[in-house]
Amino acid sequence: MRPPRLPGHGPPGRTRPRPGDSHAVRNGPGAPADGQTKRFRSLRAAQYYAQALFFVLGSDDPGSEEQLYRSGRKAWDTFCDLCEPAAVKAQVPYGTTPLPVWFFRPDASGARRPTVILTNGSDGQNVDMWTYGVAAALERGWNALVYDGPGQGQLLFVDRIVFTPTWEKVVTPLVDWLTARSDVDPDRIALTGLSMAGDLAPRAAAFESRIAALVAMPGCVDPWLGFPPEIRRILTPDKQQTNDIWNKEVVPELPPAAAATMKKRFEPFSIPAMLEARRGRLFTDFYTPATRIQALRITDVVPRIKAPTLVLDYEGEQFYPGQPREMYDALTAPKDYVRFTAAQGAQLHCSPMAPQLHCEVVFDWLQQTVQGG
Repeated sequence: MRPPRLPGHGPPGRTRPRPGDSHAVRNGPGAPADGQTKRFRSLRAAQYYAQALFFVLGSDDPGSEEQLYRSGRKAWDTFCDLCEPAAVKAQVPYGTTPLPVWFFRPDASGARRPTVILTNGSDGQNVDMWTYGVAAALERGWNALVYDGPGQGQLLFVDRIVFTPTWEKVVTPLVDWLTARSDVDPDRIALTGLSMAGDLAPRAAAFESRIAALVAMPGCVDPWLGFPPEIRRILTPDKQQTNDIWNKEVVPELPPAAAATMKKRFEPFSIPAMLEARRGRLFTDFYTPATRIQALRITDVVPRIKAPTLVLDYEGEQFYPGQPREMYDALTAPKDYVRFTAAQGAQLHCSPMAPQLHCEVVFDWLQQTVQGG
């Protein structure tokens, strides 16, 4: 979950790539792009598409959402193929729909290494995981696994599968896949969760005993509290009453920017809401996705976590203020708490202006916790 941004803001003219646009850029006469340049142009293209994807439901072409995702995914896959060594791409069994994974290694030596599983939030894309963990892991001799889970990436935009509250059922197959590899040290597998995954990853670690260390970025125990009080008040125990309030009292008064925000924030929890948004309309069933978000509450399972845990917090945290400290206090495992501040330039949800500092703190802690220094 990123800091809120209003759809439509930005420079005039065409401010987002069209689905299928080429992301090839000339390097100037007599200077063909080398392999490193091509690689990082693909990474940038993936991020450009990710930004477009974030805003598309509030644009005049919401129906292009899936194609925007596919275009960004193509750029991301191109980047992964150009890495040295190339990222291993695979499908990990999960129910009837496999999880796409990208496994990054510092080299092709086959040496057994510590590995970090990087978990995205409610509206991030896999390209964000490069900034929030992959590069830092590789620099320190770690492997890194990026994946799309239910409600994310391919599983949301193509396979149409929403978030699940039982995230251990997502992480356990990933750990199974990793431990079957000869280049992974099965005793040194860490798990991180960015944004709303600061709820998902701890939930998984409470039930998956093979996690050697956990990082919640930030700690989150109840994602429903990340919605404004006036939105939460719509939900009542009765489905019909809830949806009547939503459709008759709330929707007619929503300004366009607020309507776009609601479309974006509810789509990972409701395929009907996503499909309606692609048609330029607001969903009519508020009750079902709202109760799915409520089901993500993990207050009762945090004490079950046995892995050493680092809980991050941010000055000015917009979505989950107070929740990182609540998680930290509830933990019974070895634990640490770090709060990023405005003085560091690292304030706000997920330290958007200081990802390098963010990764330094996380990986210094992981090195000490998982490797003993």
